[in-house]
Amino acid sequence: MAEKKTSYSKRGRKCWWAVVFLVLTFFSLTQNVVDSAAVNRHKREFVIPDWIEIVEESSFDGRSNVRRAVRIREAKVTYDGAQLWRVRPADGQPVLQSGVLSEFEETGFWSGNDTTMDIMVRQDAIPRVSRILREKNVRYDVVINDLQKAIDEENPPLSEELMEELEGRKDNFFHWRLIRKLEINSWIQNRSNFLARYAWWQGMVVKKRSKYHPRPRPLRYPIANAYYVGGGGPWHFRGHRMEWTSYHRLDDIYGYLDFLAQTYPDVCSVMNIGNSAEGRPLKVLRISNGKAGVPALWIDGGTHAREWISPAAVTYIIDYLVENSESLEADYYILPVVNPDGYEYTFTNDRLWRKNRRNYAGSQCAGVDLNRNFGYKWGGLGTSRNPCSDIFAGSAAFSEPETNAIRNFFEASAADFKAYLTFHSYGQYFLYPWGYDRRVPPDYADLDRIGRNAAKAMKKADVAASSYTVGNSATTLYEAAGGSDDWAKAILKIKYSYTIELRDTGFYGFVLPARFIVPTAKEALAAVQVITEACKLL
Repeated sequence: MAEKKTSYSKRGRKCWWAVVFLVLTFFSLTQNVVDSAAVNRHKREFVIPDWIEIVEESSFDGRSNVRRAVRIREAKVTYDGAQLWRVRPADGQPVLQSGVLSEFEETGFWSGNDTTMDIMVRQDAIPRVSRILREKNVRYDVVINDLQKAIDEENPPLSEELMEELEGRKDNFFHWRLIRKLEINSWIQNRSNFLARYAWWQGMVVKKRSKYHPRPRPLRYPIANAYYVGGGGPWHFRGHRMEWTSYHRLDDIYGYLDFLAQTYPDVCSVMNIGNSAEGRPLKVLRISNGKAGVPALWIDGGTHAREWISPAAVTYIIDYLVENSESLEADYYILPVVNPDGYEYTFTNDRLWRKNRRNYAGSQCAGVDLNRNFGYKWGGLGTSRNPCSDIFAGSAAFSEPETNAIRNFFEASAADFKAYLTFHSYGQYFLYPWGYDRRVPPDYADLDRIGRNAAKAMKKADVAASSYTVGNSATTLYEAAGGSDDWAKAILKIKYSYTIELRDTGFYGFVLPARFIVPTAKEALAAVQVITEACKLL
């Protein structure tokens, strides 16, 4: 009996120690998880932003190194809690101009005419601006409730599959093109490798469209005019990353232009017409099949940095024209990004930046509104002499390297320009001169008629059937002197000079989601086709 008791007590002690061990282990693991979470939380709180760089420098006595944070560029501007308001009363515009926009730095003008005005209101200013509008009996609607959220959702990151596809195409277009055709053409898949290569060499159009290219086209100059990578040989040459499901950075756009010029040299050529304020090239793509006696059309986009849909639509037009170059009956000179510095700045620093990035001595504010800097009626209505204003016209007409480069190009060109089309956003307007005041040119009836034909074609271009308002710039939208379309009409004597404000009518404004790129670009292309037909009749 005593032995049995001893056995039970030993067993009980063992169980007790096992329980203690399990409890201690549990608390230890819990503490590790808590400590790990605390460390992770600590790390998240002290993540070094990408605009700060840690550098090591020698101490004063030279015996040791010290680390310090250096600002390498401006912090990225955010718009958390900011809203887009649409003020509807007819008397709302003068109220805003005299009361709100001048009083609060936290507000910004987006768009407007005699009946409505869209303003961006920072979160801190919402109560004050709302109170002022109520006191003046001015009603408004909130169009975008959280602007930063809209910005974050505008251009979602590409999938890993698509990124791999685009990077492969950019790094080695020969290999990508061959693999793509082998993958998506069942006829090629069922034949020998030799026949597959021969079919690719001949540029046979694939029967099934690539998932990431809206319209497959033959590669007409696969080897002789390849864009070689150093040391890669004829089987390794660069492609491009352009597609129209997302908004692209400047390098992608320029890489696409260079690719077209290298791949289709009998149709495309790239001209560097000058450099921006920060030294970036201004690249114009000429598209021509060499026919004599045809009219020339100028097309540009990206004058205002935040209007991302503009360069996207213009590059889509380029894609179509190059694909159908054999049937072209006009020459096209296309500048996709008039304002490359500002455009890049909207990706890296401030999504809603409008002007170029020129720094003026004696001012803390940067930038000039390039569409107020052209040399016809410069400095008139709808402009400002204040460098901090979004409509600052610059120190003089053509004071900016971007506008001056365009002027120099036209002065040196021997092309017979019949149309000048500049794409902007937003509001869905098809505008003709004048913008400096409410008068119209002598041939305004022709401008109005062709503009309305273009607007009808744009409405038919997509199932959404977007409506575009046609009219004189100053009357239909607002007065703005020093615009490029006025200059093209008055000084260059170009017959069809238009400013085309693309989508939308206000649900998104400047932050139009990328899913609307192709529908909007189809509308822009329809307008170009109508204007081209009109030019052929001159």
